[in-house]
Amino acid sequence: MATPAFEDIAETFEFLDDWEDRYRHVIELGKAFPDLDPAFQVPAFKVDGCASQVWLRPMIEGQGAAARFDFQGTSDAMIVRGLIAVLHALYAGLTLSEVGRVDAQAELARLGLNDHLSSQRSNGLRAMVQRIRETAATAAA
Repeated sequence: MATPAFEDIAETFEFLDDWEDRYRHVIELGKAFPDLDPAFQVPAFKVDGCASQVWLRPMIEGQGAAARFDFQGTSDAMIVRGLIAVLHALYAGLTLSEVGRVDAQAELARLGLNDHLSSQRSNGLRAMVQRIRETAATAAA
């Protein structure tokens, strides 16, 4: 159930043979991802469980389960900004009910992230996915 934007990332990863190239690509995605206004880098949007500083600001259009999910985000670590960009590609534009049905672990495994991120980065990635899912579930209720 990946979005076209995520499929583009997955296709690019298929062409990149080694993890160093993939790692650089994730960093490039982070550099290209729009920055979050510092006014929104506040405790309410901070994601706990990440080794780096991470903020995700949800933006929901509409009402109920059919509302569209989007978010802005940033981190003080470039690789994490890239992971935020990957998650944005995975979730942005989905309905709130679709967000809950995304198997993020399986989708991210297609990129090989599970095998190459440190345990701290993996925990942070899980924390970001959990925050996205909880935000969507709360907004859909």
